[in-house]
This record gives sequence, structure tokens and C-alpha cells, in this order.
Amino acid sequence: MSTTKNTQNGGVSVDRYDLHIGSDCNDEKTVVLGVDGGTTSTICVCMPLLHISNNHLPDPPPILGRAIAGCSNHNSVGETLARDTLEQVMMEALSKSGAKKSAVEAVCLGVSGVNHPNDQDRILNWLREIFPKHVKVYVQNDAVAALASGSMGKLHGCVLIAGTGSIAYGFSEDGKEARAAGGGPVLGDWGSGYGIAAQALTCVVRAHDGRGPQTMLTNCILKSLNLSSPDELIGWTYADPSWARIAALVPVVVSCAEDGDGVANQILNEAVQELAVTVKAVVHKLGLSGADNSGEFPIVLVGGVLTDNKNWDIGQKVVNTLIKTYPGAFPVRPKVEPAVGAALLACNFYMKEKEKNGVL
Repeated sequence: MSTTKNTQNGGVSVDRYDLHIGSDCNDEKTVVLGVDGGTTSTICVCMPLLHISNNHLPDPPPILGRAIAGCSNHNSVGETLARDTLEQVMMEALSKSGAKKSAVEAVCLGVSGVNHPNDQDRILNWLREIFPKHVKVYVQNDAVAALASGSMGKLHGCVLIAGTGSIAYGFSEDGKEARAAGGGPVLGDWGSGYGIAAQALTCVVRAHDGRGPQTMLTNCILKSLNLSSPDELIGWTYADPSWARIAALVPVVVSCAEDGDGVANQILNEAVQELAVTVKAVVHKLGLSGADNSGEFPIVLVGGVLTDNKNWDIGQKVVNTLIKTYPGAFPVRPKVEPAVGAALLACNFYMKEKEKNGVL
């Protein structure tokens, strides 16, 4: 039996919990931290250390504390601010949970901008300076945490993230992994929120110059930014060219497309194709669909571009495109946020390490 109560953040607070809990548990409640560090925001959740390999995971998973901070992508804000943001959000979640640093057994960070072992090593060093030596620390790309949020901690299938940026990341049954895109706006995450909005801004400038067709985007974007002329877009864009600020214009593009604007519709249709191709690249690398492309595998959909639009549904159009090639693919829209996925990974990684060492 266990007793629970609702918390203000929508999770569940656990008073007494009788699922399989780590054997290191003593009078002090042992916990794990899961972090989802994106380009727009960073979220950390604190959960009990659970043994979830036997499918006894509660629904919803128990959230003891949750905190939100700003961007922690070191490629976007620099190393100092990224590190400070990660420490701030973890300590706040831990404080809200009522647990101490000494109660933490494992931490899993899913952070955008982790694209190379050097990136992982850098963040691992930060974590080792923050937590006691006994704490197990794991660093992954944020796409891995997003995949785990749809699979409740199991790494298999493909996740497609399309928010401010975009990336596809996948795992085969035998543990192989592959990715596509995720290189940021300069390297062409064209199906992302930034990519969609940047193309819209370009189309407005082209229309104003006479180099492209007229579009509803001109008046709608100017109105949303309180500008009077397309000439002012240059100053607005470069005054603060942050990725999230540009990507915030996506709802305007979607609205114009829903109202029948041809340019806006073309931008979104091209985004759908770009996102579908991104997933196909990962599926091909891992052989997820089998030799005849009929194999079953999940496609986890994460990010506002894929989930926030009800009428011009980009996510559903991407799925429809993919199913034509992979009839066994099935979409998964996570019931928990990626930070919870990261916490579940922390539990899984920790327990597997203990089992390997003969502790459990």
C-alpha cells in the first residue's frame, strides 16, 4: 500500500511508498533528479528512487519537487550561465522535495547541445562539483530524455522533437543509437520553430522587396511585433537574435496558413517534409522498420511545433507522411514531460549498474 496526495504542480506527493526502492534506502528518503535542459527552458523533477524494471511504475509517476529555470544550452548562453542554470534548477527542485543533497542517489541530465563526448564530459565535471561523490551522474542529449518520457524509461524507437530546435533520436532493440538534425539554426533545423519562423520572416522581406509573392504574413507578423513596416524587421531581428524569440512567431505562421495563405502553407508543408525526412534518416540507420519496412516501432512526438496546433496539425501530418513508408510505426504522445523521462532513466541506469555489480 501507499498513501498519496496531490501537489500543486500536478504530480503526486508520496508519504509511504512500497514499490521496489533502491537498497541504499535508509531512514532518509533516497531520490533521483531528472533534468530536461532545452533551448527555451530547463526543468528539473525530483522523484523517489524506484526499481521500475518489473512494470510496477505508478501512473502518474510520483513527483516530489519540480523547478523551472532558463536556457541551459551552453552553445546558446555560454558555459558559465549554463552551469549556473543547471545548479539553480536542481537545488530548487531538491529544496521543494524536502530532501537533502545526501539523499540523492542518481542524476540524469537530458540537455540540448550535448552532441559529442566532450560535451558530456564538460557537464559531468560540473555535476561532480555540485554533488557528493556517491551520486551517480548521467548526461544525455535532451532527445534521449524526451524518448524516455514516451516509453516510460525504455530506450527503443525514435523520438522527434520540434520546438525551438528540432532533432530525431533513436535506439534499436540491441542498444544502437542514431540521430539526425539537432545542429541548431545555422546548420539547418528547418522543421523547427526557429526554422519555420525564420522562413516566414524571410518571405515577408522578399515580398516587401518584390522578390517574392505577397503574403498575409506581412501584416500579421508586423501586427504581432507592433511594427509599422517590413523595413523595421531587420532592426527587430538583430536586436536580439535569440532562437526562442524568433521561434515564438510560429503561431502567427500557423494562423495565416489556417486562413488560406499560400506562402504560410508552403512553409508548413516544407517543415512537415523536413521533419519526416529527419525521422526517416534515423529509422534507416537503425533498421527500426525491418527489411520490408513493416516492423513496428514507436515515434514519440515532443515539442510545441508538433503538439500545440489543433487545426493545422503539424505533428499529425508528419505521422501521416511516415506511415505511408512505415505502416508499422505508431505515434506516442507522452503523458509525462521529458524531465520525468530523465528521472526514470536515472532510476534505470542506477539499478542496472547496481545489478551489474551484484548489489541488487
